[in-house]
Amino acid sequence: MARAGLSAERLTQAGAELADEVGFDQVTVSALARRFDVKVASLYSHVRNSQDLRTRIALLALEEMADRAADALAGRAGKDALTALADVYRDYAREHPGRYAAAQLRLDPATAAASAGVRHAQMTRAILRGYDLAEPDQTHAVRLLGSVFHGYVSLELGGGFSHSAPDTQETWTRILDALDTVLRDWPSAT
Repeated sequence: MARAGLSAERLTQAGAELADEVGFDQVTVSALARRFDVKVASLYSHVRNSQDLRTRIALLALEEMADRAADALAGRAGKDALTALADVYRDYAREHPGRYAAAQLRLDPATAAASAGVRHAQMTRAILRGYDLAEPDQTHAVRLLGSVFHGYVSLELGGGFSHSAPDTQETWTRILDALDTVLRDWPSAT
């Protein structure tokens, strides 16, 4: 019989909170069992193993970020939309560093195709349509944006910019201005 109050959803949420506290790499079924003061075996009726738990946390994080992005993008286009999307990723990473790390987890193809990651790609491509990018340039631009957003956020979270002026917000704003310029002036493939 399952322990009262435990469910896959509750364990996923608790695992996400644990990831934010101690880091995504430290989230295991054993660590979660300690958090609930139960035996590890009692969690296996809700999650198969630590990888299943980590996948569930990744899916939760992708869903949360997609919901935030959809809200932030409503009614926006061009640079405003680009900035809104970028700020969603940065703000989410600052508020939920463990969940943000979870969102980077490599998922198997079927799980990825059914995840909110698809919504992320659709929203990014919708923004890029405002810049009149056709394929394959649109895919190149998606990769550019993802690389810049994730790279900056990861370096910032790791303290890489904390040792010098100017303020990181000023740099972030200038990076987004530069991305907007690059996207407007995107060179056509020859």
